Amino acid sequence: MKVNKSFIPIASEIIPGLLLCFATCLALIVANSPLNNLYNTLFNTPFVFGQSIQFIINDGLMAIFFLLVGLEVKRELITGHLTSLKKAMLPLVAATGGAILPAIIYVALNFQDSTSLQGWAIPTATDIAFALGIMMILGKRVPNSLKVCLVTIAVIDDLFAVMIIALFYTSDISLIALCFAALGIGGAVIMNIRGTTRLIPYLLVGVFVWICVLKSGIHPTLAGVALGLIIPLKTANKNGERPCVKLEHILHPWVSLLILPIFAFANAGISFTGISLTVFAEPVTLGIMLGLFFGKQMGIMIATKLACYLNVVNLPNRTTWRQYYGMALLTGIGFTMSLFIGNLAFESGDQSIEVKLGVLSGSLLSAIAGSLLLLLSTQKKETPV
Repeated sequence: MKVNKSFIPIASEIIPGLLLCFATCLALIVANSPLNNLYNTLFNTPFVFGQSIQFIINDGLMAIFFLLVGLEVKRELITGHLTSLKKAMLPLVAATGGAILPAIIYVALNFQDSTSLQGWAIPTATDIAFALGIMMILGKRVPNSLKVCLVTIAVIDDLFAVMIIALFYTSDISLIALCFAALGIGGAVIMNIRGTTRLIPYLLVGVFVWICVLKSGIHPTLAGVALGLIIPLKTANKNGERPCVKLEHILHPWVSLLILPIFAFANAGISFTGISLTVFAEPVTLGIMLGLFFGKQMGIMIATKLACYLNVVNLPNRTTWRQYYGMALLTGIGFTMSLFIGNLAFESGDQSIEVKLGVLSGSLLSAIAGSLLLLLSTQKKETPV
């Protein structure tokens, strides 16, 4: 399988993963220092139009991240590794298994509490920046085909997350606002059909749709996904540039080097003052941690093993089962997307400590175990599949 370098989204280098790690550590340090009150005040004080900086980051800046997700999904569906069922089968099977089993583990531990059950989707997501960043650090010892497989699984994971947010984390809907949003999307579709290749008109429509979706009760980040799926990919401008690819290249550094680290810093801060080890035994914490660490790896491996047994899929070229298992472990790094879904699941913030501890511990265990296994799996020559 030949790697298309333009395919690697968001975490195409080591730096974005390191930045996320730095932002997380900094948030934890600040939250456990005399600056804790300032940290909480900074993100929760009304800033613009009565909205807090936390809202601007989680609902505004993350809409740009989801715009990038929409662009990547569209490109992979039309020109990439999801163009045919044969190409998409392995990552699709793996991502499906990796989404279902973590949810089952979480539900099994929280089924007695209807409030806690709202977080069932938290451990289903993968943070591509962290996961691929670790693979990049390991360099050429990890087959390129395995890196592509990881990215494809993460793209499908993001698509699952979008559907979950739309279907399960939507409050009361305003049909009027939703109709205006539909008009905006329809206008963007017409521009696409008419061959409009300038990005500014699409982005202006995107801002309008974002406002309408926000007022409709649906999470506004979905407006970014919708716009990303509409921006033209096959039509090129007079300079031979395709709008979808051009916007992807523009957004990548902003998302990977700025937006995701800011989100991590704003959401990962947790004060350990007064927190005992018993918090790790809380069903929400345990469900997220075990879902990410055990659910993701087991879901992917069971689904892949079964599909290989049925001759439906094959492992990526020059990849061993141990290496594939190492990749499956890395998908348990949920972090940014898991924290994002956690914010939607528990809007009151009553379970924020459990969510953050569960996400951080599950992601850390997955990162350490996946890194060690990938490192060990390259020390000895194995017969490739």
